[in-house]
Amino acid sequence: MLRALKGVRHLHVSAIKQTELAIPVPWGQLRGRAWGPDHGRPVLCLHGWSDNCGTFNALIPLLPKECRYVAVDLSGHGLSSHRPPGVFYSPPAYVMDIRRVIDALQWSRFSIIGHSMGGNIAGMFSSLYPEMVDAVVLLDSCGFYPTDQNNIFKAMRQGMDEQLQFEKPTEEKKKIYTYEGAVERLSAANSTLSEQSVRILLERGLVQVEGGVAFTRDFRINLKNIIRISLEQSLQLQSRIKAPMLLVLAEDGLEKSFVGEDKNFFSIIIQAYKDREDKVVEIPGDHHIHLNNPAVVAPLVSDFLMTKVLTQPARRGNEQTSKM
Repeated sequence: MLRALKGVRHLHVSAIKQTELAIPVPWGQLRGRAWGPDHGRPVLCLHGWSDNCGTFNALIPLLPKECRYVAVDLSGHGLSSHRPPGVFYSPPAYVMDIRRVIDALQWSRFSIIGHSMGGNIAGMFSSLYPEMVDAVVLLDSCGFYPTDQNNIFKAMRQGMDEQLQFEKPTEEKKKIYTYEGAVERLSAANSTLSEQSVRILLERGLVQVEGGVAFTRDFRINLKNIIRISLEQSLQLQSRIKAPMLLVLAEDGLEKSFVGEDKNFFSIIIQAYKDREDKVVEIPGDHHIHLNNPAVVAPLVSDFLMTKVLTQPARRGNEQTSKM
């Protein structure tokens, strides 16, 4: 199995067929976790902003056992390395990270499940590499996050100014918490997470330091993203996606946080999926419903994977997957 993977290290395997992965990248490593049989149909799972691959811990065990699920900690999140000093975090950079992961895993074709920002990365990847993607599931995400053209350059300037300020020397040290203090901090910052979900994310979101624990994520992920796309560009990218798609939207989820033009953009993109005859389902719950209450989400995702992936013949290139 190891010989089939380019530079992927398997750090440990648990009794329930979970494997911790470490994939080398030029600035360190991308960490992740794999579930399911080595020969299963490949599914890549991408978490949302400021989360980590633990966001899929509760959902994946409820999905079809015939698949091989790989969830990654995106750069600057979870146990993965932070980007080098002076480097921005941006959607194209995350897409490039995924390209590196797929190359290391030697997957020619695969499906994607993406939550929130992970869904946006899935959308862009599926647009740029449509021949590689069998199916896409977006969890409370519309796959793209367009910006009003009048605000694109303002966002670029703000992001650059924030990066410059961040790089200035400061006496401030990394904040240290007790474990329960970290639970309270993450709960306060993200009210859509149940306490159990908070503790799941903290399994990969904390590191032991002198005096307590600290969050592992890179503070720079909070800085303004400087690479933006317009609604027109989003729709152009969306039109390039060839894979069937399932959108699972939460009634009290991402859309409720949008106002004005952002809300309008969201509606336009969702309607475009419907026009493509992709499946769009709205369910009760909040932005992290897949983690807080996975039993609500799992039947929808399972049915989609069974119908669009598992009942279809493996397309050319997936023979390599059977070696994993």
